[in-house]
Amino acid sequence: MMKKIIFGILACLPCLCPWVGYAQDNGTSGTDYTRQVNVFIGTGSTDSLSLSGSNFPGACYPFGMVQLSPDTRVRPNDPCSGYDYSDKTIVGFSHTHLSGTGVPDLFDFLFMPSGGEIKWVPGEEADGQHGYRSSFKHSSEVAYPGYYSVVLDDYGIKAEMTAKAHSGMQKYTFPNNQPYHVILDLSHCRGRDCRIIGAQLRVVDNKTIEGYRILTGWARVRKIYFRAEFSRPFSSAILRNGQNEYPNAPIVNGTNVKMAVNFDENTEPLLVRVGVSSVNQDGARENLAAEMADFDFDHIVKETNTAWNKELSCLDVDGTEAQKHIVYTGLYHLFIQPNNIADVNGNYTDVNMQERKAPDGEFYSTFSLWDTYRAAHPLYTLIQPVRAAKFINSMLRQYDDYGYLPIWQLWGEETYCMIGNHAIPPIVDAYVKNLPGVDYKHAYEAIKGSSTTPHYNSPFNILDQYGYYPEDLQTQSVSIQLEGAYDDWCVAEMAKKEGKEEDFTYFNKRAGDYRNLFDSEIGFFRAKNSRGEWINPFEPLNYGGNGGYPFTEGNAWQYLWYVPQDVPNLISLLGGKEKFIQKLDTFFTLKAKPSDVNGNASGFIGQYAHGNEPSHHITYLYDFAGQPWKTQYYASKIMKEQYTMSPSGYSGNEDCGQMSSWYIFSAMGFYPVNPANGIYCIGSPQLAKAEIKLANGKTFRVITHNAGGANSYILNAKMNGLTYNKSYITYKDIINGGTLEFYMGSKPNKKWGRISPPSMM
Repeated sequence: MMKKIIFGILACLPCLCPWVGYAQDNGTSGTDYTRQVNVFIGTGSTDSLSLSGSNFPGACYPFGMVQLSPDTRVRPNDPCSGYDYSDKTIVGFSHTHLSGTGVPDLFDFLFMPSGGEIKWVPGEEADGQHGYRSSFKHSSEVAYPGYYSVVLDDYGIKAEMTAKAHSGMQKYTFPNNQPYHVILDLSHCRGRDCRIIGAQLRVVDNKTIEGYRILTGWARVRKIYFRAEFSRPFSSAILRNGQNEYPNAPIVNGTNVKMAVNFDENTEPLLVRVGVSSVNQDGARENLAAEMADFDFDHIVKETNTAWNKELSCLDVDGTEAQKHIVYTGLYHLFIQPNNIADVNGNYTDVNMQERKAPDGEFYSTFSLWDTYRAAHPLYTLIQPVRAAKFINSMLRQYDDYGYLPIWQLWGEETYCMIGNHAIPPIVDAYVKNLPGVDYKHAYEAIKGSSTTPHYNSPFNILDQYGYYPEDLQTQSVSIQLEGAYDDWCVAEMAKKEGKEEDFTYFNKRAGDYRNLFDSEIGFFRAKNSRGEWINPFEPLNYGGNGGYPFTEGNAWQYLWYVPQDVPNLISLLGGKEKFIQKLDTFFTLKAKPSDVNGNASGFIGQYAHGNEPSHHITYLYDFAGQPWKTQYYASKIMKEQYTMSPSGYSGNEDCGQMSSWYIFSAMGFYPVNPANGIYCIGSPQLAKAEIKLANGKTFRVITHNAGGANSYILNAKMNGLTYNKSYITYKDIINGGTLEFYMGSKPNKKWGRISPPSMM
């Protein structure tokens, strides 16, 4: 989503950064899954050619509101997490971050301990001592789920941090008993059109500070409140707005608000606990009191690590050390968000900036749906079904308040980033799989209403008039047509199962209207104008964005394959299986010149670009055409070449767990080409063993004999001891429990898996 990385060669480097697991017993198996998490994977480049994931290494709680992590950039635009492994200085530690996105936002309430003369600006990295930033070394960083620490070399201060769902705690250990201070910078705001509308810092007493900031950026209007409590009194405080300083003033308001809190006695570590709220100041106080009643730092670290261990225990995998680290780090990234932004009392701020109370006490946001509907949400339904239902209920609240479901929701706000109505597939996927906890009559009302109410990048009145989106009336028309057709198919499927025949007929027709933009003479989807004329010139290698070209973060080659709801018909459009396969072969081998691509594509194999989501399902399309061994070849190649343990371990932005979800599914051996029909296409299993611990108490096991190395191909397979020759499995196979066994080899068995996946459930 909105990739801001350049095309390059993925550096397959070993991990150069320290991380450890936190030894503890989770009360069940005793296994510490957090030891397999390397929080530095995806945090930045290790050389000029490497790619990244835009992840952060700091402390957070599963699906929590707080992500307490270091920022290495004054202007954290790229990577959007604020931390780049290639940087050599730290600006400070802020309490909220996005994980793996292509647009930056948040970075709330930056704290920075420092010594010597008070410096009010972070300075640029080249300035050395001209700002409050500090140099650091990766050798001093230690991080694992629930904990992060680093030594700030300019001051000799060891900074440690941990987090709960709505709160964070920092621990500063000073090198001597000299005076030190803590800078609190509420102007730390970078990203898309970021601007502070108003902010306040208030001294409650000599151990407590409260405040808030209201700002605009990627999220239209966002407000956040905090309460900070120090473990010992500060001797003085200087408040500042702009260039004006107010020593020991009780309060300061403005748009460039900062504070320096001074401490004279530093023989003991200083601890700071901070509660945050998206609702009001009372919420910040209550959240902090509920989660951090004292300053027992080690206890919070252990509690949070235990919470992570419990969440990660949904999968048991066995394989190489690298495979286990990539899988469990991927799960960790998947479970960072969506974020519950409701206070502990259930209050939250809705999309209309009104205070609400969630009936279930939770309200989730950060829905990167253009990315995550493809694999992350189908994975949630398998390993986080209770939360998957809660995610849907939170989406439905936006429909009730706003008139349509989320497109890209951040902090409860609709950002309108990307295209499509991709809250629909996760809802229909949950419906198909009969997940409890959702009012599906209400859900159907929401998906139908969102599909018939024109809104940003979804002008359905134009589609109904023309049967396609004319490029002169709607830019990115081809991508919107193809992705919208899939969403319409989802609505049609739910309508059919609900017995709504008229709705089924309407949406089923719209789901097939993608054919209106297929040019049979050249074999590509391409744009038409409102007069029904093909738009020229047409070059299938060219990339499109928001500037009037008909493709979104892709080209005609990559969007040619986006008909996941109707692959057999796509095969027919391309002239049958033989020609379909020939075109797929060309797709994976046709090299693009650097001038043909933009920064929204990376991880190339021919025209396949694994670093961006439109390509993610294409590897598995050979299964539909009777050549599953080619799916096996390319799936194995991607996993081996484009996922590593290094900080540049992803071939594109992690995108809130989508990049990881592709790997987790694929390493187990299957992937949801159609994310909402309960069918998984089989690829090349890489793990020696994987066990999915299902919510119904059953276990689904995948055992792969002779896994790894050159053994990319499936020779034979068994399901529950019986010969299995299908190139797909179903949700029913998984949810009933059982064992799927693969026997691998270095050469393909072209007779295995010739029973292709059905187009529909």
